[in-house]
Amino acid sequence: CMIAIPLNGNVCFSVCCFLCEAKNLGPVSGPNRQRDLCTFCTISLDQEEVFRTKVFDKSVSPFYGEDFYFEIPRPFQCLSFYVYAKSVFQRELPVGKVSIRKDDLCKYSGKEHWFSLHPVDPNSEVQGKVHLEMRLNELITETGQIGQHLVVRIIECQGLPLISGQNCDPYATVSLVGPARSDQRKTKVKKKTSNPQFEETFFFEVTRSSSYAKKSHFQVEEEDIEKLELKVDLWNNENLAQDVFLGETRVPVKVLRDDHIHKAWYLLQPKGNGSKSKSDDLGSLRLRLTYIEDTVLPSACYTPLCNLLLKSPDVKPISASAAHILGDICRERYEAVLPTVRLLLHHNRFVPFVSAVAALELENTQEANTIFRGNSLATRCIDDMMKIVGKNYLAVTLKPVIDEICESNKTCEIDPNKLKEGDNVEVNKENLQGYVQKVFSSITQSSSSCPPLMCDVFRSLRHLACKRFPGDPHVQYSAVSSFVFLRFFAVAVLSPHTFQLRSHHPDPEISRTLTLISKTIQTLGSWGSLSKKLSSFKETYMYDFFKSFQEDKCIEKVKKFLDEISSNVSKESSGLEDAVVLKEGEVQKRAQGRKRLGKRNFKKRWLRVTNRELSYHKHKGKEALCIINVKNIKAVEKLDESAFNRKNMFQVVHSEKPLYVQAGNCVEASEWLEVLGQVSRCNEGRLSTFHPSNYTSGAWQCCKSPSNNEPGCKPCTTTRTDDVSIMMSVLSVDACASMAVYQGPQREQEDYSKFTIQEPKETFQTLKQLRNIMEELQRQHNIRNDTTAQYGSLDNPIVGKTS
Repeated sequence: CMIAIPLNGNVCFSVCCFLCEAKNLGPVSGPNRQRDLCTFCTISLDQEEVFRTKVFDKSVSPFYGEDFYFEIPRPFQCLSFYVYAKSVFQRELPVGKVSIRKDDLCKYSGKEHWFSLHPVDPNSEVQGKVHLEMRLNELITETGQIGQHLVVRIIECQGLPLISGQNCDPYATVSLVGPARSDQRKTKVKKKTSNPQFEETFFFEVTRSSSYAKKSHFQVEEEDIEKLELKVDLWNNENLAQDVFLGETRVPVKVLRDDHIHKAWYLLQPKGNGSKSKSDDLGSLRLRLTYIEDTVLPSACYTPLCNLLLKSPDVKPISASAAHILGDICRERYEAVLPTVRLLLHHNRFVPFVSAVAALELENTQEANTIFRGNSLATRCIDDMMKIVGKNYLAVTLKPVIDEICESNKTCEIDPNKLKEGDNVEVNKENLQGYVQKVFSSITQSSSSCPPLMCDVFRSLRHLACKRFPGDPHVQYSAVSSFVFLRFFAVAVLSPHTFQLRSHHPDPEISRTLTLISKTIQTLGSWGSLSKKLSSFKETYMYDFFKSFQEDKCIEKVKKFLDEISSNVSKESSGLEDAVVLKEGEVQKRAQGRKRLGKRNFKKRWLRVTNRELSYHKHKGKEALCIINVKNIKAVEKLDESAFNRKNMFQVVHSEKPLYVQAGNCVEASEWLEVLGQVSRCNEGRLSTFHPSNYTSGAWQCCKSPSNNEPGCKPCTTTRTDDVSIMMSVLSVDACASMAVYQGPQREQEDYSKFTIQEPKETFQTLKQLRNIMEELQRQHNIRNDTTAQYGSLDNPIVGKTS
């Protein structure tokens, strides 16, 4: 994953969720019947929904097969998965949930588990924390007696949930409860906020003394203090409807025996009398989770590692370079290869590095027909480069035809063993041929849209292949087609969701159609380079299907396409490329020019950003109401919640008034910020500062400056694309193991038998530098990891007692 490195260091979280399937889903309340159960799943951070699957029709054991990857942009307590059923009236009825606390995610990371569904009880749907202060005071009554009073100050709350997508109207009830008493107080209601500042103090009588002279310093008696506890409940004020429970915490008064003043943060807990339904009756959900929690140091700490990696293309031989060594010794591509590729791309050092790595691989390739077929460092680097650089290229080339295939849903099965009753194989073959022809034509006519960097890499691969196998006329094509067809277009057709070409995985029938198209594209792409014969096809039913393509000059078209994307003529952008949709979706947009705050100032709009412009529309497919050229964007920043009493808001600062937008959830907001930030990061006139709030009532609400044209009061965020947040523990261990080649017994030598050593002296010097850098980075990590937040602080709140 790519994580932007914060300038001052931070902890970054990311999670990959694969929703596999559910089984034995239990009945739900309402008019639904089990035989009519149409279900879908949602993923939530605490109570904020961030993803949902499509609806799966009428099954108590549906196979969802959906995967989601996202960086977690805010603190959270639980990652939850909800199963809902659609009623006959299209109401969403909860079936059950799986809720995993943040601290427990590491137990399940990287593994597949069946989780029992638990009931969705409103009294257990809580999140957030409350800041309390307690103390015991002596008080002289009107009769002259000494009494003990508990003084409770409820200071603030943070992270309360959204109610119906909007900030809540919270208030708190504060009670002192015991075996024979329950005194309750109530705070004022705070309007439209998830982080209310209460700052209210309440007094509760605890005990009284019959004789002031008897005790010079009053102490609460043991039996009294053991039985008393403070109970704080948070509620959302619903005015005419019943108030909604937001969470509670219970603090025993005996904590004041040792501390005269007790001040701490507490996590809100569910109600103790929540639903006790048996979870076994609700079914279960199979999940595979990958959770990553990275402590990212200040960017200056990574400078030595960056510099060493950026020198890699100049190291001779390339196998002695830092980038090559890390690519060899790290087991997973996400640990070193992907971050290194991003770093080299950002600094325009990728082409010389991958050319040198490819040349090294070709030295060890004995036959031309096996060129670039393995999972080597060169192929992994080029794969990652194409996914990063070619994302827009895929969208403009394949998305229209993929959308047509998924929405028209024509049957294309031509395998006699898989035909259904009533299927006409000739009609299916015609449907499949039509789809293949559209995909094939889209690809072979797309050379002008191929990114220049990809063309540079393909040109280098073609040159190296011809040099290695000068007697083979086809190798110049196979060196390129093995990537652009087999590893790029064919994979994107097979799994469009992975490449953001579709929002969900296709259903089984469409998935089968895409599989057949992908296999065909792979074969057609290799015809121009390997001149395959029809007799080489494994499936007999494909033999007849491909006969129709023999007379269509497919080989010539493939060769022409490969020539165009790997020619010796440098490819430059004409500036007339088609607009590519980078992201679109429904948002809440504040009407521009409005002076008063109000709910009606926010309206639903369809927001759309391409490589050329940002626009919003009344509905999807409608004409644009406003168009902003991306070159005019000066800043894209988060907006403080206090600006409009709304979460997940961001602003687009351009040549006119700022555009204020509210995303559907925190992940959506983060994605909008990333896309808009990337498309405008090279603009001239970008701002260095911004206002995190709005201008109203004659002043900026953040800095109170009266001038509307006053420069911002907060520095703009800096997006860094050179991610080097590599897992230090893995690198340290693996680097040391590799050095065992020179410094002692070779432990687990079989694990490092493929480690390439051409020049021992040069390799040893690089390893020594790597080890020194890693040890320093590990030392910096240890310093930060040793600094544990105090129990009861904002970062480490107390898990309060529940009833």
